[in-house]
Amino acid sequence: MKIIKRNGSEVSFDTAKIENAILAANNEVPEDQRLSDREIKFASLVVTDQCEVAGHTVTVEEVQDMVENQLMRLDRFEVARKYIIYRYLQNQRRRKNTTDDKILSLIESNNEEVKQENSNKNPTVVSVQRDYMAGEVSKDLAMRALLPADVVEAHNEGIIHFHDADYYAQHMHNCDLVNLEDMLQNGTVISGTLIERPHSFSTACNIATQIIAQVASCQYGGQSISLTHLAPFVDVSRKKIRRSVYAELEATGLGAAPQQIEAMVEKRLREEIARGVQTIQYQVVTLMTTNGQAPFITVFMYLNEARNEAEKKDLAIIIEEMLKQRHQGVKNEEGIWITPAFPKLIYVLEPDNLTEGTPYFYLTKMAAKCTAKRMVPDYISEKKMREYKLSAGETAGNGDTYTCMGCRSFLTPDRSGNGYGNVANAGNYEPGKPKYYGRFNQGVVTLNLPDVALSSGRDVKRFWKIFDERLELCHRALRCRHERLKGTLSDAAPILWQYGALARLKKGEKIDKLLYGGYSTISLGYAGLYECVRYMTGYSHTDPQATEFALAVMQRMNDRCAAWKLAEDIDYSVYGTPIESVTYKFAKALQRRYGIVAGVTDHGYITNSYHVHVTEQIDAFTKLKFESEFQRLSPGGAISYVEVPNMQDNLEAVISVMQYIYDNIMYAELNTKSDYCQICGYDGEIQIVEDDGKLVWECPKCGNRDQSKMNVARRTCGYIGTQFWNQGRTEEIRDRVLHL
Repeated sequence: MKIIKRNGSEVSFDTAKIENAILAANNEVPEDQRLSDREIKFASLVVTDQCEVAGHTVTVEEVQDMVENQLMRLDRFEVARKYIIYRYLQNQRRRKNTTDDKILSLIESNNEEVKQENSNKNPTVVSVQRDYMAGEVSKDLAMRALLPADVVEAHNEGIIHFHDADYYAQHMHNCDLVNLEDMLQNGTVISGTLIERPHSFSTACNIATQIIAQVASCQYGGQSISLTHLAPFVDVSRKKIRRSVYAELEATGLGAAPQQIEAMVEKRLREEIARGVQTIQYQVVTLMTTNGQAPFITVFMYLNEARNEAEKKDLAIIIEEMLKQRHQGVKNEEGIWITPAFPKLIYVLEPDNLTEGTPYFYLTKMAAKCTAKRMVPDYISEKKMREYKLSAGETAGNGDTYTCMGCRSFLTPDRSGNGYGNVANAGNYEPGKPKYYGRFNQGVVTLNLPDVALSSGRDVKRFWKIFDERLELCHRALRCRHERLKGTLSDAAPILWQYGALARLKKGEKIDKLLYGGYSTISLGYAGLYECVRYMTGYSHTDPQATEFALAVMQRMNDRCAAWKLAEDIDYSVYGTPIESVTYKFAKALQRRYGIVAGVTDHGYITNSYHVHVTEQIDAFTKLKFESEFQRLSPGGAISYVEVPNMQDNLEAVISVMQYIYDNIMYAELNTKSDYCQICGYDGEIQIVEDDGKLVWECPKCGNRDQSKMNVARRTCGYIGTQFWNQGRTEEIRDRVLHL
């Protein structure tokens, strides 16, 4: 059994230390008020037992709480008082500097909580450590001086989660859709250097990767680009290559038929497209931003986004090459092809690529093959999205199709009906056309729904009262996010606010006008709908007896967001949070506050957003159909998934799921496994086993448990993770059942 020290490091649990602490307090009181040696032993063993059944790795603070409670139960109040006083004095000494120990443990790679906070950051690398160190200082400043006390207390108690507090001190936003078209077509500035319109596809790809890195360094969330914005440069290169071929033929005096010339042109063009796509694929996974990680980037592949048929055909060539290279993967340090974490790919299912006989079905078959091996792309249904996402004046079925900002955060539809009157001064503004590229999200605060339920004691009337109070607490926290961005000058991040990624504002101009009117969004996150409903009704939310209550919970959040939006002209939106590390934090908080409640707090994780619980037996199609109703009530962001075995020899089944997605749900993914053991070459599924109360990864062939000598890729929060996870998330991964 392990215990987490105050600096975050994890060490072996030692019952003797509990005995010694009790003994020290015991010696401070008169002899007639002391515990006997047997009582001290009993108290320490009871606390040890409580730690063993806690369901998670306990912290020193939790153990001390248990000791206090046990001393009280033994009626040794004077001993308990001495213990509490000693604990208080020690805490006062520590508070003189709240960050030193954490930073030192980071440098020595001993802080287990931070080490596994982000599955795409390697905490042993100095650039990552530097980001984490800065984050600890920033978080400490935010919690002590910048945020209201009630928000900080609720965050620390796990009642809410104030996301990315380590970036709050700076005037930074969450995620966005990069207006790559404007930057490529009308030029941009990177690090003080003017970048003009590129004269080839390969140059456009190179510039795009530089933009991606710059944007990632100026925000803390995900970003998305569209391949459609690169498509016009295919014809630019085609014409350039054609001129070159004619010049070569003229110089050599050789002749060729027109069709031969075009064949030569297309061959060279394909080679350039391959080089350009490779630039994006490899630079994205090898770039290191100021956040100490590769950019969290999503690439959108939507054929109907092209402006004409010629451009659509060129876009199809880019998509084909992107899928081809991603299916191949990237080589690890041993030269073995593995699954990379980035870029995340999204493929839009639409009428002309959905079924055999449609013009672009060959791309869908490639996408299925890629998903079966590399877990991407994910899929957006044009049909369902055009039903849900309606800009001003649009009707159901005729709405908009656009990508999420990163892994799942969606912008609200354009309620201006006129591209917000080009408030951002974009160079590619089209009057009357809904605007999405160049918009962003201000930040996220997530509500712990199971805590609302458990606080109510199953009293429904009390549940709704507490729910409303917690929603208002989240509202105040979200206002902190909004107010922190107000007054930000465009000079704070020129690539974003001055040079086209999000706007082309003047130097010294405030970004305030982009925070209102729906241009940007702000997200009310939620987690653990399943556990909340299970506690209140006794049933899973998939049970007809409980579904109505679950939908009512979702509707309540939407109603509150609508009211806040009406009052403040800020687009609040309900968001199914990708709680990668928070799932463990919330679970530990629930166990600490309420103990082990069967079916609710008896795991080291709580369920992501509205999802069906990972252990529930349900088939893929039923799951997607059920979750689609909840996805619609999570307009600020949501993604559903189905867990599948190795499907590389059953692509027909993969395509069947994709076609079902098109007809039934807006946004979904297929989760499979893609692992490799560097010791023995095993390329099947790396297993999760238990060792001394801790979950570890183990190669089933050779028994290798060295995480530095294995490549494991799992989907945990929309993005693929490759640097392993905390104990709660690891338990959740282990517990997943197959849906197909």
